[in-house]
Amino acid sequence: MSLIKSISGIRGTIGGATGDTLNPLDIVKFTTAYATFIRKSTPNGSNKIVVGRDARISGEMVKNVVCGTLLGMGYDVINIGLASTPTTELAVTMAGADGGIIITASHNPRHWNALKLLNNKGEFLTAADGNEVLAIAEAEAFEYADVDHIGKYYEENFDERHIDAVLNLKLVDQEAIKKAGFRVVVDSINSVGGIILPSLLDRLGVKYTFLNGEANGDFSHNPEPLEKNLGGIMDVLKGGGYDLGIVVDPDVDRLAFIQEDGKMFGEEYTLVSVADYVLSHTPGTTVSNLSSTRALRDVTEKHGGSYSAAAVGEVNVTTKMKEVGAVIGGEGNGGVIYPESHYGRDALVGIALFLSSLAQKGCKVSELRKTFPEYFIAKNRIDLTPDTDVDAILAKVKEMYSAQPDVAVNDIDGVKLDFPDKWVHLRKSNTEPIIRVYSEAHSMEEADDLGKKIMQVVYDMQ
Repeated sequence: MSLIKSISGIRGTIGGATGDTLNPLDIVKFTTAYATFIRKSTPNGSNKIVVGRDARISGEMVKNVVCGTLLGMGYDVINIGLASTPTTELAVTMAGADGGIIITASHNPRHWNALKLLNNKGEFLTAADGNEVLAIAEAEAFEYADVDHIGKYYEENFDERHIDAVLNLKLVDQEAIKKAGFRVVVDSINSVGGIILPSLLDRLGVKYTFLNGEANGDFSHNPEPLEKNLGGIMDVLKGGGYDLGIVVDPDVDRLAFIQEDGKMFGEEYTLVSVADYVLSHTPGTTVSNLSSTRALRDVTEKHGGSYSAAAVGEVNVTTKMKEVGAVIGGEGNGGVIYPESHYGRDALVGIALFLSSLAQKGCKVSELRKTFPEYFIAKNRIDLTPDTDVDAILAKVKEMYSAQPDVAVNDIDGVKLDFPDKWVHLRKSNTEPIIRVYSEAHSMEEADDLGKKIMQVVYDMQ
């Protein structure tokens, strides 16, 4: 497998079964390209860049290379150490920095790492900006600082300021949460959630037990917060004595809940439940990506608001949110984006708002779940030969269904077919010859049947 380059940064493996694809030379090259871009785009900036990382085993090595390269480019570096992705995003604006680099491979396994790139607003680069960084890296026309203009190095911690910002949100009801006396179990998957979440829960008066709380980067299970990976915490909840299970990924921007009975609340329903609470106080527009559950649209319309869909990818969601003035948005993978805080997925914000809702309603988590529309998403894929013209296939699917009166077709990101009571979304992969097929309906069987029906349509075209 080769190094994965995208508008949001670079991602690869540090040794492991797939080999070494993210090496110090690549880290230097792309960090230099990023610094070159930042200097060009913010010529009168602060000359500061924030660097934060999750607890991956390779993180210390990558951090040292990144920080040294930035110093060599003449930038002052604010190293905030082990920090969540949303903490790093907020630190950029709090420090008045010109940008930031997050060293994290998010939910990928332990031998992966990545550089995620931020602008001076603490937000991910736009597609155009990301492509410019890639072009600079490709050209390798770099210019480093002379000895009298090497940058300065600082270390600073922003965890408490992040927590302060969360607790100061108007809809975070600290009093109600403290009165509720919640007992929770948290799986922080041996990363930075084990550092920052205890402080958040302490200040909210929540009693907690941590699983995999040591931030050593040696993940005790697959770090993606999906049901198949969460048997440990689900078993603890089934044993009784707790009100809620909380699961985050290694960089704490994705959030999943476990009900008091040990069943999954549903990662898609993290955003739905938080949005329902926010909309009950501040009705308005919501946004999620095309592959997220229709339940968000239903909940939004219940509160008299309107829903908009964006292409898959956090920067696409935040761009659409700004365009329509959304009061809340995010992605179905458990990513909550609340503009009142900042334009980035933030599990701390999601936890505080969810607990506020639960405390005010005075119900069990399983009872809250039953108040939302019931949908199921099936995920399939179509494997293709490397020379397949995927765009041509998607264009044919669009043409075939555009003439049908009961189908709304959206082609901003692949092709999504919206039927009255279900939908299917086809997207091509940027890294391998496949089409991802996500489908949703009121039962898993119906969702899977719909996906496979459209897959057969594609097979018949070849």
